[in-house]
Order: sequence, then structure tokens, then C-alpha cells
Amino acid sequence: MDLLHFDPEPLYFEDPLPDGVLELIERAGEHYGAPEAEQALAEAGLKAPDHLLVLVARYRYHFYRHQMAEAQRVVWHAIDVSGARVGLPADGGGIDADEVATAAHRSMTLTRFYLSALKAAAYIRLREGDISGAIQILQPLVQIDDADRLGSKVLLDVARAAEEASQTPIAI
Repeated sequence: MDLLHFDPEPLYFEDPLPDGVLELIERAGEHYGAPEAEQALAEAGLKAPDHLLVLVARYRYHFYRHQMAEAQRVVWHAIDVSGARVGLPADGGGIDADEVATAAHRSMTLTRFYLSALKAAAYIRLREGDISGAIQILQPLVQIDDADRLGSKVLLDVARAAEEASQTPIAI
């Protein structure tokens, strides 16, 4: 499946936000790294808990602050929300090309968002040392995205190399 082949359609960040939410996200950017930033993002999350723009802002903030547990929690929420909108599973498990093609007919941009969020979840798992968990997420992504438009193959290769290295006995 070629994940770049689609007609233009609205993107997640074009969905209307409740009043004041964009200002909260902007405030978080202005106060990056300070308690005010996390407070603003938390408030944005309360006002628009399932809005993908809010989830992306929260994910990026926590990811770049190396708060991997919180980034992981937010990315799985984004997977759940985007998956529900196109009919894909909240846990990312068991997806295949037919299921993704059906979802892409509903919305290719949301399907790409969902798959990219899965890749992000796999990356965090890899960073946290959950190599088998990362591989479990990445294998179906690579099979579905045969043109590797999402760039998941190199991450799967890294995960497999890490897995192999962890299983190789050390010679003394």
C-alpha cells in the first residue's frame, strides 16, 4: 500500500478547537520547560482531551523533555482516538493491509496519523528497552507500508539488531 497516494483532505490540526485551547498550547510553547507549560498543556487536555492537535502538542512536549512514560501514555491515547475515527484497533495489534486500506478509504490522513503514532509508540518502547514490544508494533507497519513511506523499516532493523545483540553471549 502506498501511503502517499491520496486525495487532499482536511488534516487533524485543521479541526476546530474549543475557545482558548490554541492560546493554551501557545502559552506552553512560550514557557517551555517551566511549570506554566505543563499546566497550560494539562488545561488544554482537559478542555479538548481527544483533539489530535492537543495530543500532538502534549506528546511532543513530554517526548522532548524525556518524560517517556507520559509521552507513551499520550501517544497511546492518540492511537485510540485516531483509530476509533477510522475503525482501527486502540492497541494497534492485529492490523493488516486490508484493514488499513479500509481505514484509508475513510480518511487517509487519519490513517497515516494512526500509523505514525504507532511508530512513535514503538520508538519510545525501543528507547525504554522494550525491544520485543517495539518489534511487535513495527513488523506489521513494515508489512503494510511496503514503500516504507513512514520510515519504519530502519527502526525495525535497529530493533532487530538490538534484540540480536542482547541474545549474543559475551565471549571471555
